Amino acid sequence: MSRDTMLRVICYDVSSDVRRRKIARILEDRASRVQFSVFETRMTGAALARLVRDVEAHLGKDDSLRVYSISTTSERHCDTRGGLPIEPQGAYWLM
Repeated sequence: MSRDTMLRVICYDVSSDVRRRKIARILEDRASRVQFSVFETRMTGAALARLVRDVEAHLGKDDSLRVYSISTTSERHCDTRGGLPIEPQGAYWLM
């Protein structure tokens, strides 16, 4: 895993149902949904830049997108209750 790979928390607020569905589909392909408009993933800065570019193409004037990058050091201070756990570091295979 690249040293640039970090936990990314991505959330959005989109007023249009059509745009919201498009953005959700983009994020569902590359991240894990943890709440209705909140996603988590581990990705590099370059992959994040591509993802943000793809989502931005569908944002309206009053919509918002937030991305929080959490370093390995800071991640030790994260705590979750219920829902999906934070994606573990390391590679794994789905079969």
